[in-house]
Amino acid sequence: MALTESNMIDLGTKAPNFTLPDTVSGNNFSFKDIKGEKGTLVMFTCNHCPYVLHVNEELIRLANDYKKKGIGFVAISSNDVVNYPQDSPDKMKKLAEDLGYPFPYLYDESQEVAKAFDAACTPDFYLFNEENILVYRGQLDNSRPNSGKPVTGIDLRNAIDSVLNNKNIDSFQYPSAGCNIKWKK
Repeated sequence: MALTESNMIDLGTKAPNFTLPDTVSGNNFSFKDIKGEKGTLVMFTCNHCPYVLHVNEELIRLANDYKKKGIGFVAISSNDVVNYPQDSPDKMKKLAEDLGYPFPYLYDESQEVAKAFDAACTPDFYLFNEENILVYRGQLDNSRPNSGKPVTGIDLRNAIDSVLNNKNIDSFQYPSAGCNIKWKK
């Protein structure tokens, strides 16, 4: 597992559009389908990364806390499933059902969506405002596996609260860090 940080694309970037299959429902979802009234959080994740496993419960809490306030949520896995079969769609579905994901868990088989977002790691977070403009890309909080720091989601929660209250978000943002996306060769 190579520790990889977010690429930190430019704030103000327009949300890339996509249409991907949801591993749970079997339906296709586009950005427009998952977009929230007040903002949208796109999360690149996967099944096996210890950094994702470390924060999964907080991601569920985040969605449950903020969906009712107008924030849309989606998780996307773009990993190469030939070399990482634990991230295959059937296993994604099982994980999402077992954990009770309150958001679609989409499979990016071509990896084109990850490339469009310039995603680099799992987890990787992109928060867009109601106009689909990127206002936050960075860490959930400063907890990492075996760091002894509790998972609070404070950085991402503060960003979402700022979106909901029409407040500016500081442009100095710490990158997310985790496993690299498993690119196809």
